[in-house]
Amino acid sequence: MKERGMIFNGEMVRALLDGRKTQTRRIMKVQPSEDFTPMNMALETDYKARWYTPGNVDKDGYLQPASKEVFGVSNENEGYSCPFGAVGDRIWVRETWGVVSHELDEDGRIQPWTPDRPAAAIHEMPFGNGYYSGHAIYAADGDFTWGDDDGYEDGRSCWKPSIHMPRAASRILLEITDVRVERLNAISEEDAQSEGVHTEVWDQTVVARNYAVRGEFFQFWSDDMPHYVEMNQLYRSSFRSLWESIYGEESWKANSWVWVISFKRVEGGAA
Repeated sequence: MKERGMIFNGEMVRALLDGRKTQTRRIMKVQPSEDFTPMNMALETDYKARWYTPGNVDKDGYLQPASKEVFGVSNENEGYSCPFGAVGDRIWVRETWGVVSHELDEDGRIQPWTPDRPAAAIHEMPFGNGYYSGHAIYAADGDFTWGDDDGYEDGRSCWKPSIHMPRAASRILLEITDVRVERLNAISEEDAQSEGVHTEVWDQTVVARNYAVRGEFFQFWSDDMPHYVEMNQLYRSSFRSLWESIYGEESWKANSWVWVISFKRVEGGAA
């Protein structure tokens, strides 16, 4: 079993914490050919990843098996290993984070302190050119007023980018339960829901967030109202708007091949 870090934005971190998100899609860096059709051992079409032995062409032009198996998808002409791991491997979530170390009492003395928000205790955690002790906190849980070393507010922000989060500060650990590939537009309504899009209930009817327009939601009960979609396209429409908000307006039309990674949350995070 291996562990790898993966970046999630604040919206998706909240979906993970709520248990709404059990799936993620990531664009394949190397795109398969237009007619790529993965095959299983029975030579049947199968888009699910599995262990296979890739072939290497030797100096004489002969195809030779690689020294070890890889986890991914392949047919007789193409093969792609999954960079995010195999079933059973784990993903630790990278998110925007910061460290708070202490507070001062009325006499200016340092006091032990635990923030009144989700936090993970850390002790001499290596980071940058030094070590951090105190508590890791997370931007997905809401705003925070930062202060200087003397306890005074100074208007700065000490949030650190998710890409720089060390394993010791990560609070969410996921275990991969399934990996496959598919075209982005092939996402089903059920899978779009598993991606964790935000929903609300209005008058006993579910609506799904339109990430392209702040504060707006897709609805299916009236085509005379804004953001109307067919009932069986509610979650897909929301997911499409989420995808385009991250990757750009043309990203959905590109219909790239993506890794589809399903997972469950397990114990082992910092908080």
